[in-house]
Amino acid sequence: MAVRKTTAAKKPRAAAQSTPKKTETVVKASTEAAQSVVDAGAETVEAAVKTGTEAAVQNVERAVSTTNAQVKKASKAMFAGYGDFSDMGQQNIDAMVKAGQIMAVGMESVSREWMSFAQASAEANAAAATKMFSAKTMQEAIDLQNAYARESFDKAVAETGKLTEMSVKLASDALAPIQSRVNVAVEKLLKPISV
Repeated sequence: MAVRKTTAAKKPRAAAQSTPKKTETVVKASTEAAQSVVDAGAETVEAAVKTGTEAAVQNVERAVSTTNAQVKKASKAMFAGYGDFSDMGQQNIDAMVKAGQIMAVGMESVSREWMSFAQASAEANAAAATKMFSAKTMQEAIDLQNAYARESFDKAVAETGKLTEMSVKLASDALAPIQSRVNVAVEKLLKPISV
């Protein structure tokens, strides 16, 4: 009987010693798998942002040059021979083209800012996921999630404010050439009345 007790007592210790190694191996494999998924996702987002930005820039440049050329052709044909009226119309068209160019460049900046925010958010999501996968307790994982949610909300509010501010400035800048032409037109219309 003494032999059985000694053998029985040794088996649970051996099993208890191999369990932490198995757990470490499973946790390590899970963390490596999660990291490879996160890395692949980050690369995909980065490639999509780069491709989207390049395509947007090319499309904006093409649209601006095509619009500019067609507006100039149309304005020359429409206002030929009308003297001051023609000059005024040409200047109005030029103001519209300038406003369009300002808008296109501004929208490109807003798009870049938005893409940058999206990329930063994706990277932050990946980092948060990695931290949560490495949490040792459920409470630690919950605390990490809560901290990440607060941080994400604060960043989203700040970025929204920044994008709103950029959009308002863009609208103001784009309308400036048109407003200038409206002021000139009002002056010309009121000038004969005051004489």
